[in-house]
Amino acid sequence: MGLPARPAQLSLAVEEGLRGRLALGLLEAEDVHLEPVPAAFEEECTRVCGHLVTQFAGRPPSDIPGVAEVRALFHQLGVDPTKTRPSSEALLRRVVQGKGLPRVNLAVDVCNLASLEHQVPLGLYDRDQVRGTVRARVGREGEGYPGIRKQRVNLEGRLLLADDEGPFGAPTSDSARTAVHPGTTRLLVVLFCPIERTERHLSAALERLAALLGRHCGADILAVRVLQ
Repeated sequence: MGLPARPAQLSLAVEEGLRGRLALGLLEAEDVHLEPVPAAFEEECTRVCGHLVTQFAGRPPSDIPGVAEVRALFHQLGVDPTKTRPSSEALLRRVVQGKGLPRVNLAVDVCNLASLEHQVPLGLYDRDQVRGTVRARVGREGEGYPGIRKQRVNLEGRLLLADDEGPFGAPTSDSARTAVHPGTTRLLVVLFCPIERTERHLSAALERLAALLGRHCGADILAVRVLQ
């Protein structure tokens, strides 16, 4: 029995109405190991979270680099970011409150750490469950999906990712269909970056993410791209 075929590099497109407001970072990886959790990763989480608490505790979110820009992007799309928070800001608020990073599995936790540090929301997906071309667009009337926590995620008027089977991701909450599970070995990560933060922060976030996945998950990084 032969090895499973490596999927072709994904095709990624951005809806015309989002051009000039949004840049996407894309990373594809394979041979990802979700366990065991290395002690070095725990140490890195403790160090990063401690630094952020020292730096930002007591400061309003609008004073924290990256938060205001992502909020502005949400406002441009007609979404109130104080009611539907960007995932990167939600992580930061939790850490600054002294609660630490939530733990799901090693790949999710690694991606959360990179998102937290750079304040760029991202989505993490099982690459084998993504079908055809990936499109970043605004949700249409009635669109939504079952979320990872089983709740329905409303996507109407919101920034989302869709493949040939429909919506599967967003910078707030991802779908159950493409969620990373214990058997996942191939990953797709998409970073949602406000256009004004692209030049410095998006490439740095992608580099950091690739390094973390390689070091802690043993991942082989297949592709890293920026689209704007």
